[in-house]
Amino acid sequence: ETNAGFSVVCCFLHLLLFDTWRAATALLNKDVVFLLDGSDGTRSGFPAMRDFVQRIVEKLNVDEGNDRVAVVQYSREPEAQFYLITHSRKDEVRDAIRNLRHKGGRPLNTGAALQFVRDNVFTASSGSRRVEGVPQILIVLSAGRSNDNVDTPASALRDLGVLTFGIGTRNSDARELQKISYEPSYAQSVSEFSDLPSIEQQLVSSVDVVVTRVSPEPPTVIGTAKLFSTPCRVIKKLVKLRAFSGVDVVFLLDGSDGTSSGFPAMRDFAQRIVEKLNVDEGNDRVAVVQYSREPEAQFYLNTHSRKRRRPLNTGAALQFVRDNVFTASSGSRRVEGVPQILVLLNGGRSNDNVDTPASALKGLGILTIGIGTRNSDTRELQKISHDPNYALSVPEFSDLPNIQQQLVSSMSTILAKATPITPTVVGKNAMCAAKFSL
Repeated sequence: ETNAGFSVVCCFLHLLLFDTWRAATALLNKDVVFLLDGSDGTRSGFPAMRDFVQRIVEKLNVDEGNDRVAVVQYSREPEAQFYLITHSRKDEVRDAIRNLRHKGGRPLNTGAALQFVRDNVFTASSGSRRVEGVPQILIVLSAGRSNDNVDTPASALRDLGVLTFGIGTRNSDARELQKISYEPSYAQSVSEFSDLPSIEQQLVSSVDVVVTRVSPEPPTVIGTAKLFSTPCRVIKKLVKLRAFSGVDVVFLLDGSDGTSSGFPAMRDFAQRIVEKLNVDEGNDRVAVVQYSREPEAQFYLNTHSRKRRRPLNTGAALQFVRDNVFTASSGSRRVEGVPQILVLLNGGRSNDNVDTPASALKGLGILTIGIGTRNSDTRELQKISHDPNYALSVPEFSDLPNIQQQLVSSMSTILAKATPITPTVVGKNAMCAAKFSL
């Protein structure tokens, strides 16, 4: 039975790490759509708009298949110049943009154009990789107030997860641009489109912030044959993507009598995760605390000791972890800005109160994810977790593989929120060197 549990948890571990890696690396890819005002009012400014799009595309990684680009021009009616799936090489995209011709027409129906983009461009058939977790970016350039309503289509794009940036001129409606944008602060303005170069760096910075913050939709799980061929540098990739030098991971394990049969699976689960961490080079640190009636550190973030099992007091265990493990003397690098993650595996209701220590951990900035079984108290797990939505449950610990997708999503979300995401702007050269890392 122990061997069976070991195999189950190993499989769960590989699924978890692979899907977390896929979710994180999805941030390396981007689907970028430009929606250009082609009405009569932009005839003189259209070359500047076209050049602006060209310069942005030069910073994207199209040739290696990471980034995809589409352009839609609109006035009374929208018209796709090319879709996300149309061109796979940068030179093709470059030529397509260079050959763009001003559409002309009136009035300006921005609402209809936004709806068109939602229904016809951000779709799998047109090349969108939204369901794979790839960020969807819409950059709108508009030089006037829309003749139709933009509220409903703008909300529909936001609900779809599309990250919209509105750029207008002195003739645009500032409030309308704010409604269109993913957040009001992402709306930008220039006097004329010929002034677009002056806001390029601001746009790059804004897009970079939003893409870093977005939590990608968990991708579809693929077969185990490919999973077991996945390199063991998954965590390294995650650390690199998060711009951190490492992570401090603490496992808080329920060692009460109620978890006797499931404990081998819990133990193997923790062990396999540790094998994927970069401990030898000092980047990652691990601690384990086991608890029942009283908590006991099996080893700290900078030391090691043995395991025991006792009755169950989750509250005391949480307080113990806060006071004795997430401390500088025990190896925690919280004050250095390293994310502090607490993964709680719990198989029963606590004998003591968890409210105060759980709040104390949150106050310290600890990112807690609670995983319980059918014997656990769901409300209790929700109180303990960093956010109630991050509390997960399985019938038995041997069923851990069933919640791997949820765990991936929760970890991606809280780590994205914890990441220091706004880089220092040092000028145009830095923008080019960054390769427009949206």
